[in-house]
Amino acid sequence: MNQGTAVIIGAGPAGLTAAFELQRRTGIRPIVIEATNAIGGISRTVRYKGNRMDIGGHRFFSKSNRVMQWWVDLMPIEAASGDLGLLKYRGQQRATPAVNGNPSPVHSNLVMLVRPRKSRIYFLRRFFDYPIRLTGDTLRKMGVSRTIRSGISYMGAALFPNPEEKTLEDFLINRFGRQLYLTFFKSYTEKVWGVPCNRISAEWGAQRIKGLSLKGVVAHVFKKAFVSRCPGDIGQKQTETSLIEEFLYPKLGPGQLWEHVADRVREAGGEIHFGIQVDHLQVKEGRVVAVEGVDVAGYRVRFAGDYVFSTMPVRDLIRAISAEVPAEVKEVSEGLMYRDFITVGLLVKKLTVHEDDGTPLKDNWIYIQEPDVHVGRLQVFNNWSPWLVADPSKVWIGLEYFCNESDPLWRLSDEEMVQLAVREVAKIGMVKSEDVEDAHVVHVPKTYPAYFGSYARFNVIRDWVDCIENLFLVGRNGMHKYNNQDHSMLTAMTAVENIVAGVTSKANIWAINTESDYHEEKGQVA
Repeated sequence: MNQGTAVIIGAGPAGLTAAFELQRRTGIRPIVIEATNAIGGISRTVRYKGNRMDIGGHRFFSKSNRVMQWWVDLMPIEAASGDLGLLKYRGQQRATPAVNGNPSPVHSNLVMLVRPRKSRIYFLRRFFDYPIRLTGDTLRKMGVSRTIRSGISYMGAALFPNPEEKTLEDFLINRFGRQLYLTFFKSYTEKVWGVPCNRISAEWGAQRIKGLSLKGVVAHVFKKAFVSRCPGDIGQKQTETSLIEEFLYPKLGPGQLWEHVADRVREAGGEIHFGIQVDHLQVKEGRVVAVEGVDVAGYRVRFAGDYVFSTMPVRDLIRAISAEVPAEVKEVSEGLMYRDFITVGLLVKKLTVHEDDGTPLKDNWIYIQEPDVHVGRLQVFNNWSPWLVADPSKVWIGLEYFCNESDPLWRLSDEEMVQLAVREVAKIGMVKSEDVEDAHVVHVPKTYPAYFGSYARFNVIRDWVDCIENLFLVGRNGMHKYNNQDHSMLTAMTAVENIVAGVTSKANIWAINTESDYHEEKGQVA
């Protein structure tokens, strides 16, 4: 069994998965260094006056059996009324025991809920299905002229697709046609990234929405109409991720799971240190021998280790490496770009919009395609989990804004940010300003690694860093790769497996989330 110490930079999903797996599978002791005072990275849960915010929205769903099993082993599924609490994969069913129809009181909060997925596009002050479906309702809302143009442009794209998908614009037009792209994708996507879609690499679409197309949506609707899914089977292995109908969700938000993992790591002898800004990796003879940083009191701290896992932004990592970094590596690193994120939580008496039958909105999140407001997406936290809201008679929503740290929007005071959010949510007809009772603002820097800037030359960094034998780049920012939570976890799991097996190549880590099916489902070590 491997022995020694691993220094892990970052206490998000990738970092904590690495720590947990090292303890479970080796004798290596993990030391986790976190720059903030919170567990979970962008998968943390923010608490405010008894309410909880999910930063960015985190569906606990994966095509990987291994990840799904990992989650429910740590947090069993609640067998509550309305939720069968069954999970089917690897030929097994799992269920949490219930008492008189209620979940077992032993760990009644440390459970996963089975939640319905619903997300829509808000455009022309109306709701459209997401992913877009050309139903009668959609066509009526779009109008005759726009519908005809959409149909013609889709047929053109289907018959004569662009053979060279270089940009995200190419990717989306090939799958939906130019008119539907302009109507339902362009505005929101450019809010997220702050640059035109024709400047973003098609690789973003290949990683985030690789199986999504109008044809795929139609096929899914047809299949749903004629092939019934087994009740309680949330594996949904044959369903494109963007089309899943149910997902798992920790009762008290995503951070609850990662806080639990952190507790398990500490109980097993691991360390987690907060408030340390890593600024130096000491490299000797092709290996990292120590990681250094500055704590909240301004003192320098040093952690020696046999292995180092980094989830910190690649640009910061390259700046911190003590070895002689080639000029080209520095150049590409400095050209990497990030998109930053602000969430404004609003506690409101009620929404002014509702379902067609008059019941409250059922959406987890809503894509705001309206070009006359800055807000890009709106979450209804009540619909992720009722336990995210202290007062069930209120509605707790999150308005999401995308920007750069250099933008005026980022520099607004919390009060100014709240005023903007209230104005915009009232302008698009979602909430009356007088119904807003409280608010909370959260800034998250470097949330999204960008697929523009110097990203096209990222292999220059990868090839050089991979030569540092005991340094493993994992997770979203650690790899400058727009991974989902499960992908980030899998990169950490794969890195640990390489250590166990004595594998020196890191190609299998970088291969996660680059094919239509996850690599770990093809002969993955259990």
